[in-house]
Amino acid sequence: MQVELVLLILSLLFFTSIFTDKIGYKFGVPALLLFLAVGMLFGPDGIGALFNEDGVGYIINTGSAEALSTIALCIILFSGGMDTKLTEIRPVLYPGVTLATLGVLITAAVTGMIIFHFFSWMSAFKHVSLGMALLIAATMSSTDSASVFSILRTNGIGLKHNLRPLLELESGANDPMAYVLTTTLIGVVTTKAAISGLEIVQTVVIQLVMGVVIGFFFGKGLVEIMRRTKLSNESLYPIMVLTACIFIFSVTYYMKGNAYLAVYVGGLIIGNSKFTRKHQTKSFFDGLTWLSQLVMFLMLGLMVRPHELFRWEVLFAGLIISIVMVCVSRPIAVYLCMIPFKEYVNKDKLFLSWVGLKGAVPIIFAVICKSEGVEHADLLFNIIFLCTLVSLLTQGTSLSSMAKKLKVSTEPVKLKRLEHFDIELPEEIQSSATEIEVTADTITNGNHLREISLPPQTLVIMVRRGEDFFVPTGQSELEQGDQLLVLTDNDVEMANRYKEEQEEEENRFPTRELVANTRAYIIKMWKKIKENK
Repeated sequence: MQVELVLLILSLLFFTSIFTDKIGYKFGVPALLLFLAVGMLFGPDGIGALFNEDGVGYIINTGSAEALSTIALCIILFSGGMDTKLTEIRPVLYPGVTLATLGVLITAAVTGMIIFHFFSWMSAFKHVSLGMALLIAATMSSTDSASVFSILRTNGIGLKHNLRPLLELESGANDPMAYVLTTTLIGVVTTKAAISGLEIVQTVVIQLVMGVVIGFFFGKGLVEIMRRTKLSNESLYPIMVLTACIFIFSVTYYMKGNAYLAVYVGGLIIGNSKFTRKHQTKSFFDGLTWLSQLVMFLMLGLMVRPHELFRWEVLFAGLIISIVMVCVSRPIAVYLCMIPFKEYVNKDKLFLSWVGLKGAVPIIFAVICKSEGVEHADLLFNIIFLCTLVSLLTQGTSLSSMAKKLKVSTEPVKLKRLEHFDIELPEEIQSSATEIEVTADTITNGNHLREISLPPQTLVIMVRRGEDFFVPTGQSELEQGDQLLVLTDNDVEMANRYKEEQEEEENRFPTRELVANTRAYIIKMWKKIKENK
């Protein structure tokens, strides 16, 4: 396939996925699920069939999929660590680590035993050994970090009792445990060698300890280097952090530690330290994380052939495993792990049980199984893919409603996002920046700045009028349509006062706004052309 055609297809894929994100937000569908759907649409069973006999998906093979997925997951975990505040996870450190380690082990063991005994009754799955059943369970034993970070942060779900930092800590730290179990069981299944439970425990402990230690020390080291180094080009600071992320991952792999845990810990250390151009770096990683998620889910969607998902054995096995994990093994793991932590009541445990989201990680593990030559790997890949779809459709779309039903949700404080001003405040400043549009109601009591109603501890620091900006005083006269840049220490009152305006803005569909802006631009340009004539 020509390079130009590949680039054209990729650009169409990206554009389609980007615009589906707004649709997903509007209707409560996880954006990651829509990325998968776009990949499947352009895959071998969809539009891709128009280009060649194997479909567009032929440009994605097992080797390239594994490599791209590894890089993407590395960036997602590192960015997740950078966005996690130690002050928030410190109160939930012990339950989070328990869920991320013992919880994964219990989930895999319970699911694997149930799968093995259930499949032994079915003639179509007589070939499934205990090792294979445990391998299937291990690939799906973790809570996917990309899915949890995306859904919780994008939807702005507020949770009581520190449940949100607990879920983010668990989802960010449990992939390494699932990875160790998966790779160990791949060795058992492919070599048919007997490995004792003690050897498995020893391997897990060594990899986890090495991952934490290496991630911690390399993270600290990078912060010191960035503090002492002054680069001539400020744009190189985010590149330096990205390089450190890849370096930590690679070094940990060769030192026999868990590379995924190391990059998460490294990101955690770096994100909670002060260094040059920190905001610029975090913004860079926010965009890079979305790009990684988009690439990863699109690629996995391109790999799957939907007609294979509708074979009865795949549907049957996928639905059974999904029901077992959602209704049996995940709740058992949560309730057993939460026994020492009395502060969590039954409603909290029920919600934790429901947020056992699956995402790209199980599919990546399935790709690894294919690359390692595991028997019946294609069937395993399709089953895991179907389980991921079921999880995103059922659990991913119902997080907000389940939190409200169990009464563990809180009303998030949502200030209007900055659109007309491009500023970043240092983390040390506790004030929040937002903007207000001057309407007829705003200047009812007078059009001077001192006459408009603002919450206490709130200051207007800049006004945008058309394309012009100026710093206002109390005597400044405001006009309808002006945009005010506001700093406030009173987030709650500010959010409540302009809540209706915020909701109206979020409900706007992007296509309608795009058409209106395009029309206004054309009219403006036409007027300029006429004036020049």
